[in-house]
Amino acid sequence: MKSKEKIVVGRFDVVDLPLLELFGLNAKVDTGAYTSAIHYHHAEIIEKDGAEVLHFTLLDPTHPEYNDKSFYFSKFRKRVIKNSFGQSEERFIIETDVKIFGKVFRTEFSLSNRGNLKFPILLGRKLLNKGFIVDVSRTNVSFKQKKS
Repeated sequence: MKSKEKIVVGRFDVVDLPLLELFGLNAKVDTGAYTSAIHYHHAEIIEKDGAEVLHFTLLDPTHPEYNDKSFYFSKFRKRVIKNSFGQSEERFIIETDVKIFGKVFRTEFSLSNRGNLKFPILLGRKLLNKGFIVDVSRTNVSFKQKKS
């Protein structure tokens, strides 16, 4: 039986979220995080067309296509997640596609306030378990491959 070829990713890279029409986003690879995360500014459950939907706004003043962009998700849930400081917090969870190395992977993202952090996207183990190996001595492996 042939094993699936592993993809080597560095400690950070550039990814796309095609279903959200967001491209060229800086992402940190974090093997300590189970779920991937995306930086948001505001989130609330509202009623739209007779159903509850999650409305959230992304925030990144350095990325004009990302900043203040609103989204509506009818499929979402809440989950308690421990942050990097060990504190538990309830977060909204959505599912969307992430594109890296020219391949699209479906994964979960928690909405997280990453405003004081360098990377608006965090890629966690739930995504990395889909065939990635992390080499912390490397950076932007997918982005460099895409440019060449």
